[in-house]
Amino acid sequence: MSEILKQIERENLRDDLPKIDVGDTVRVYVKIREGNKERIQFFEGLVIKKQGGTGVNANFTVRRVTGRIGVERTFLMNSPLIEKIEVKRSSKVRRAKLYYMRERFGKKARLKEKKNW
Repeated sequence: MSEILKQIERENLRDDLPKIDVGDTVRVYVKIREGNKERIQFFEGLVIKKQGGTGVNANFTVRRVTGRIGVERTFLMNSPLIEKIEVKRSSKVRRAKLYYMRERFGKKARLKEKKNW
């Protein structure tokens, strides 16, 4: 039974998406269906949470702040609705979940950029 589940998981895993971490600023292109038309809309923000490991159930939460209003959206990593993901910048963080960013805005919400030596 577990071999069948592993085979199904291997078939449904996507390998065309980049590796994202908590603290990355990403732009996620999502397919939106309105009536019988379909279009692509992007959602750009900070990854505050990753969950589910590397399997089929892996998901991540992106937070975007416009003005002082924050919007969070959770995406399934292997969803067919995700067209592509672009990593804009990576930040140095010391926590696995950045829930404290919910209370911050403006200059207080800045994170140090990760150095790629």
